[in-house]
Amino acid sequence: MREPTPQPPDPAVVSADVRRALAEDFGAGDVTADLLAADAQAQARVIAREPAVICGRPWFDACFRSLDPQVRVDWHVGEGVRVEADAIICELRGQARALVGAERSALNFLQTLSATATVAAQYADVVRGTRATILDTRKTVPGLRLAQKYAVRCGGASNHRIGLFDAILIKENHIAAAGSLSAAVTAARARHPRLLLEVEVENFEELDEALAASVDRIMLDEFSLDDIRRAVARVAGRVKLEISGSVSLERVRALAETGVDYISVGALTKHLRAIDFSMRVTM
Repeated sequence: MREPTPQPPDPAVVSADVRRALAEDFGAGDVTADLLAADAQAQARVIAREPAVICGRPWFDACFRSLDPQVRVDWHVGEGVRVEADAIICELRGQARALVGAERSALNFLQTLSATATVAAQYADVVRGTRATILDTRKTVPGLRLAQKYAVRCGGASNHRIGLFDAILIKENHIAAAGSLSAAVTAARARHPRLLLEVEVENFEELDEALAASVDRIMLDEFSLDDIRRAVARVAGRVKLEISGSVSLERVRALAETGVDYISVGALTKHLRAIDFSMRVTM
């Protein structure tokens, strides 16, 4: 059974993203669309030129409705749905100026977010049947973090922390500044006792120190496959384990089969190749 479509970001977030995109594109106005009569109507269709997991409908719709509140967008596929090449994604009817004016911004959102969802789905598919959950990271397109985090969920993967505010992740620089891993954990617990507390470790000495500190999650950074298996055996389910670093689609299954709980993958949001969509307008 297909999972429910994830809840998109607050409409205010979508509207802000779209306002920035349209302002960037329009500047003082669409001088090319001026050749069209103000009351001219048109229709269009969007086609996927390659297989993809569709994501970005709220942003796509908002681009056109910002220019023509009466525009009609008829979607043929839902968010998170996989389509094949040449599938008709949606059809539009509305003011011609609005259709041609919002086209690029709308497709930019659709191609970027569908790319994120498609890559997330590829990773989630490969680890299916193991206990591992694929997580994203904070390596997102500036200004589009909530949009990309939503796209990751549409692809069937899950979100790590949203930003620096909603979970604690102690890394090597925090440990160095605090004096020790244990000191960093103690300070973090005192200031933010209700937040998830995760520690990144680079060797087994740090792993044991993190276990002794009773953290919520431990991130194994750049551990070999054999060392990951040893870490899983040593932890024995006492705390959730996450892998990060050098995670690729080719080796993620082997990583998942070690028995870890989470695998964080920066490539979900930063190593993107936009999905090819085409929009054709007719009068």
